[in-house]
Amino acid sequence: QVQLVESGGGLVQPGGSLRLSCAASGFRLDSYGIGWFRQAPGKEREGVACLSSRYGSTAYVDSVQGRFTISSDNFENTVYLQMNSLKPEDSAVYYCARRMRGTRTTMPWNVALTYDYWGQGTQVTVSS
Repeated sequence: QVQLVESGGGLVQPGGSLRLSCAASGFRLDSYGIGWFRQAPGKEREGVACLSSRYGSTAYVDSVQGRFTISSDNFENTVYLQMNSLKPEDSAVYYCARRMRGTRTTMPWNVALTYDYWGQGTQVTVSS
């Protein structure tokens, strides 16, 4: 019954903005960390951002720091990724994922194997 559904992707011009949403069901966000990952053709999947409501922490990959913001609405059980000043190199399929319990102190946040449920992904294309 655990499910993550991304939405909000699309086509945007360089310098534009998008807001991605990750609607969670079957669990409470305040008990799990949530990560955003992205994957472009020919590139490895990389961690973009993560949020832990329980521990009050966020983290970002250097390439998006200052441009992207991860946040959550625990009442709506939804995680967001606000993306500003988008660049063509941000183009990718973006996924949200739930981090397994008990991994926070044993592995870095951007290790995909530490996430047990994934959404289907939403396409973000930055192009003029």
